[in-house]
This record gives sequence, structure tokens and C-alpha cells, in this order.
Amino acid sequence: MAAPTREVPAERGEAGKRTMTVDQTRLVFVVPVFNEAPNVPRLLADFNSRPELFQAGGRLILVDDGSTDGTPEVARAHLGAVPLELVCLGENQGPGAAFRAGFSAALADADDDTLVVTLEGDTTSDLDALPRMLERVAAGADLVLADWQMVNVGRVRQMLSYAAGLVVRRAFGLNAGTVSSFFRVYRASALRYGFERYGDAFVEENGFACKAEILAKLTAAGLRADDVPVPLDWSRRLGTSKMPVLRTMFDYWRMLLRLKSEALLSS
Repeated sequence: MAAPTREVPAERGEAGKRTMTVDQTRLVFVVPVFNEAPNVPRLLADFNSRPELFQAGGRLILVDDGSTDGTPEVARAHLGAVPLELVCLGENQGPGAAFRAGFSAALADADDDTLVVTLEGDTTSDLDALPRMLERVAAGADLVLADWQMVNVGRVRQMLSYAAGLVVRRAFGLNAGTVSSFFRVYRASALRYGFERYGDAFVEENGFACKAEILAKLTAAGLRADDVPVPLDWSRRLGTSKMPVLRTMFDYWRMLLRLKSEALLSS
């Protein structure tokens, strides 16, 4: 398995004031991408139109999960002002592996006041919701999720999201509307604690079930999660979803059985 390689941007100065506004909070974005060459320019253009997101010294970490369509080359050709770091896994391993690599890069120089923001690479995450998510962090949440309000989303995907959410919420006693969304805000201290508590087992799922696993483990460790309603509009993206529906359903059930055997469900 190829080790991830990192391409790091130049230093951008002091982190700035540490308050919960997008222009005064150090935000590090972690975005996994797999064969998203058509969407990456649109994703970067969206970030370019929001320079306030990087005023406190943050950056965008794009984690390429073994794309074969030239996604890394498209990212490298970007000429905008976004401070971009590219992490390449070399071969396709799944979003869980991409998040592990992205979190490692983000936490390498993050203080406890840094916020790590994850989102989809296909431009379906609406960054207009970010200020409301930061408000929940300011109110004491360690992790804030986008509670997807689905627009132009296929019925199968809606059913999968609802079923996965229902099962995971009941199993772990969670009060979260959506457990599978990529769009989240984490305190860096919460992610660091997750790795300290669970070690390499913090993110064991390589597939799309990794997001429910992360949520379950952080809340089992006593950290506080909250959510914010956010529209999920599939018409914003180009191409099709990369999520294998049947495999993901199987992964959810396997993950729940594994965590139950590890006694996490009763923690």
C-alpha cells in the first residue's frame, strides 16, 4: 500500500484572533476526492470566492484517494489564492483512509482552537451554512454535523441515509439527524482526543461507514455533538455518486456488530 504524499503550501503568517467567526477562526478544511476532476475546479472556485475562510491562517487539504481521471493534476493546476495542500494516497482505499490521512495532516500543526471542517468534494456541501455551524461550536459543541435536508436526491440514497441514521441513532443513543454526512466541523482537540483514546482504531472503517464510526466513538468518549439543517442538492454536482449503496449498507451493519463486540455500544 503506497504511503500518502503531501504537497504543502507556503507559510501564511499568524493564526489571528480565535473567535467563532469564519474570518477570525483558524479553519482547516479536509476534503477527500476520488475521480472528481470535473468538480474540483468548481470546488476551488467556491473557496476562492470566500477569502475570509483563510484570513486566520487556515488551509484546504485535498486528499486524493487514488483517482484515475487526473484529479491531482487538476488540483495542481489551480492558480487561485486558496492555500492548498494536496495529499495523495496513490491507490483507492476509501473515504475512511482519506480522512485518516487528512486528519493527520490537519492535526500536524493545529492548536486546540483550530477547527477542522470536512466536506464532500463534489460541491454538494453548502458553505453558506458554515457560520451557523460555528455558532454551535461556540455554544460548546465539540462536533457539529450538517443535518441533510435532501433536494434532488435519489430515493435509494434517501432511504439509505434514513435507515443508517435510524439504526446508528438507536444503537448509540444519538440525537443527530444525519450520521453519514461528510460536512462537519470538529474541534481539533476533539479529533486529537479521538486518536489518543482509540489509537489506530479511531477510524477503522475504510468505506462510507467511517463517518458514523467517528461520530459514535467521539460521543461514546463523552464529547458533545450537535447538528444544523443544511440543504443537500445533488444538482450542484457533475457526475454520479461514488458511494456503493449495497456495500455501504453491509458496512454499516458490520460496523455495528464490531463495535457491539468491543462493548462500545454499552459505554
